[in-house]
Amino acid sequence: MLSQKINKNSTWVWDIPKKFNIGKACTDAISQDGRHDQIAMIVEDEELGTSSITYKDLSIKSSQFAELLKAQGITKQSRVLVRLPNCLDYPICFLGAMKAGYISVPTSTLLTAKEIIYLARDSGAEVLVTDIKTWENLIPMLGELEFLHTVFISGEFKKKKYKNKIKVRHLGPELEKITTFTDSVNTLANDPAYLVYTSGTTGFPKGVLHAHRALLGRKPAAEFWFNFSNSSDRILHTGKFNWTYVLGSGLMDPLYMGKTVIVHEGKNEAQGWINLIKKHKATIFIGVPTIYRQILQKSNAGRNDVKTLRHCMSAGEHLSDEVFEQWHKRFGLDIYEAVGMSEFSYYISQNANMPIRPGSAGFPQPGHDIQLLDPENLRPVEPGEEGMICVPEDDPGLFLRYWNLGDETQKYRHDGWFFTGDYARYDKDGYLWFLGRKDDIIKSFGYRVSPYEIERIYKNHQEVLDCAAIGEKIGKDKILVVLYVILRQESKITPNQLVLYGRENLASYKAPKIVYIAETFPKTKNGKILRRQIEEAISVAKSDIR
Repeated sequence: MLSQKINKNSTWVWDIPKKFNIGKACTDAISQDGRHDQIAMIVEDEELGTSSITYKDLSIKSSQFAELLKAQGITKQSRVLVRLPNCLDYPICFLGAMKAGYISVPTSTLLTAKEIIYLARDSGAEVLVTDIKTWENLIPMLGELEFLHTVFISGEFKKKKYKNKIKVRHLGPELEKITTFTDSVNTLANDPAYLVYTSGTTGFPKGVLHAHRALLGRKPAAEFWFNFSNSSDRILHTGKFNWTYVLGSGLMDPLYMGKTVIVHEGKNEAQGWINLIKKHKATIFIGVPTIYRQILQKSNAGRNDVKTLRHCMSAGEHLSDEVFEQWHKRFGLDIYEAVGMSEFSYYISQNANMPIRPGSAGFPQPGHDIQLLDPENLRPVEPGEEGMICVPEDDPGLFLRYWNLGDETQKYRHDGWFFTGDYARYDKDGYLWFLGRKDDIIKSFGYRVSPYEIERIYKNHQEVLDCAAIGEKIGKDKILVVLYVILRQESKITPNQLVLYGRENLASYKAPKIVYIAETFPKTKNGKILRRQIEEAISVAKSDIR
């Protein structure tokens, strides 16, 4: 098989020390390696301008925050909830908390005050780091936050008295007061490090707890997805730090490898990304397919505008063949995709050593001995057959457990395997084709249809901006394959024409029987489509041909 060239696990040897700390590894190690003046991170804020921090200063300030937390007298492995926009205080606090042996809890800036309170309460956070705008939104509900010990305000701050016992402090001045440091906390590699929240099946966010070893568990990605070359690499990431995908690929992983990370805070504008690549001489660009699509549609940029760029990466949703081909045609670069999950980050990807096969997710990265198993008997499936992606429980990249959900944790662990719930198949050459969750797979008249295969074809249509394929129940044991489509602005194409397009480009059992036109999709805070909430009520037009 072609995949054997990159997927022989015997060629990858894990070196997981007994003691390891993400905070120290991403800050102190690089500073002490003679690269203390190297820029660790650049933040482009459309309101506040450009700011940056060296590895030396990141090491000092994250240590100051670690000392600041220790001085609060909070308990061992206390949770520190970080709710900030992309800014320099984010890595300082996120990494600093772990440096001190506490558990960082990153959260989205899109969350409402009630959602923040839920996460703070569920995680049992004793410290909150946020900005003044968020804090002012929380003040009317302070009675629900009495379990908090201290709140640190990043950026602008006006001191006030609050009718509770919570200490509210201005982060910047408090950090500057710290001039001496106590011994670092020598955490075990298997100790809890950070807690991320993902959409839960109960309607409530589900906490996913990761160990310090998770950073080491992503090392294969540095070679087989990032394609890092040397310390001069400069990574421009288009995402927000709260997302697991960005925490790894845009914060922890590049800093651990001693790279320079560039992030943006403000409106998402296609030409803006081109300008940032040019301004900061970025060598690696990371985004979601929507970003690549917007750049192609809304800018006239070409290879001469991004001369330093040599590697492009994408995850979060499937990249259409059309975007892949147009990007290569205009910029002369491929886009390398990866597949991951909150519990395991990105572990399947395309890589520069192997030809990209459009539509395929690529290969499991060396070191990750995943298997496609029949969950009923735990036997590996044959090439061409669909099986559940299963991860050995001893993989260092795998999460520790679901937070406060012991039964949920055990539900997905079986005989030494973690059941991801995602299904895939291998082709005869060893390329992996991602099918999605079993609940997403459409069972229509005896056939099993992956919505991703349908969406991949329709995203190649020049009039389609986005789409989602689902199964629509029309009677007992009768389910139709249907498609919801968001069209490009001012498009004149009809739903019936889109039905015919499917018939021309897909097998008859895969082609949507009905196409709905919608203006928006229900999505998670991180932009993932909520398929279960898609229904005819969101449509504005519908096909009527049979």
